[in-house]
Amino acid sequence: MEFEYLHTARLKLVMVNQAVMDHVFNYFSAQEQSDFLGCDSAQELAEQERRYLRGLSTFNHKFLYFFLLDKNTNKNIGWCGYHTWYTDHHRAEIGYTLKPAYRNKGLMTEAMHKVIKYGFENIKLHRIEAMVGTDNEASHAILKTFKFLQEGILKEHYLIGKKHEDSLIFALLKHDYFSS
Repeated sequence: MEFEYLHTARLKLVMVNQAVMDHVFNYFSAQEQSDFLGCDSAQELAEQERRYLRGLSTFNHKFLYFFLLDKNTNKNIGWCGYHTWYTDHHRAEIGYTLKPAYRNKGLMTEAMHKVIKYGFENIKLHRIEAMVGTDNEASHAILKTFKFLQEGILKEHYLIGKKHEDSLIFALLKHDYFSS
């Protein structure tokens, strides 16, 4: 299988969708799976496999994200993409994370430029949403960089540990993105 990549100055973004995950879990060795998925332990790999086996897509609810590879080392350092993509409604929720050693270096901003543009131009999104914890200042800042607008608060939206925590909802519309 050939993987599709986007490139930035410091990153290679490898596209991950259902077909890619099928290939990884059917043809890669456990070590190749760990390397590709960026798992640092057997427990992380087992969690990724559990999610895969439970099913990642339904008929109108899909995912498409990109693993972020450091161009110098080819190491998976995080991901950015659409984990809740409602194809019928042309909207998706964006999510992202970087391993701690790679944070605060502008890498996620670099990746999000490509991923947001890809969402609007290639998968024809009209709306991109983000749900973020109320105290996640780093995420608030990056979303504001891309002109996401805060629309409201979702009470007790995520279960973190044993506590339900609130989320702020942000959104970016296609016409607002391209008008700036």
